[in-house]
Amino acid sequence: MTSSDSAQNAPAKAPAKDPWDLPDVSGLVVGVLGGTGPQGKGLAYRLAKAGQKVIIGSRAADRAQAAAEELGHGVEGADNAETARRSDIVIVAVPWDGHGKTLDALRGELAGKLVVDCVNPLGFDKKGAYALKPEEGSAAEQAAALLPDSRVAAAFHHLSAVLLQDPAIDEIDTDVMVLGEERADVEIVQALAGRIPGMRGVFAGRLRNAHQVEALVANLISVNRRYKAHAGLRVTDV
Repeated sequence: MTSSDSAQNAPAKAPAKDPWDLPDVSGLVVGVLGGTGPQGKGLAYRLAKAGQKVIIGSRAADRAQAAAEELGHGVEGADNAETARRSDIVIVAVPWDGHGKTLDALRGELAGKLVVDCVNPLGFDKKGAYALKPEEGSAAEQAAALLPDSRVAAAFHHLSAVLLQDPAIDEIDTDVMVLGEERADVEIVQALAGRIPGMRGVFAGRLRNAHQVEALVANLISVNRRYKAHAGLRVTDV
């Protein structure tokens, strides 16, 4: 058989997958750890308003239930452990100073789950906000180290809690940088971001690149203070 015959008989190469061909995530239950804080509460509100089933978690179940009733749209409240157990995807929106302790305590409940970390390690002094660098490299990498039986992604870092919680705003004009090790997991998170009107999830690399994404929030805080804004990000030409 000649080389030209071999070429003709070779199986056709599959066309490249459309990067915007994302899965249907509408049936997944989303849990939000730290769902009573501004960022977590805002994300829970937007996702639930878009039709997602959402459970918000807190260390105190009654506090989570009170916040859930305030949000409406079918949101439920529970303690963090129950929230983790009942959810398909768990968004981590706890304060940085409680990040490691919270995740370590929920290692069992989060096993087998897709965990989406949106925590920004920041410090503040009289000059303003500045980025901290955890020993593991980033909050997301700390999550991955603490949760060896979970699939960890990083996203939703650059969203304004003020805009997320404002019922008068119909669309959130921003892109969401999504980082992760597995394409399927990243695409689930991208699709979840895309459930919120005006929002788009964009792949931004593996978890080793999470530090600069988390750190950029310090710059956005400076932008917001100078221009009295609620700045987000848009990625051009994609």
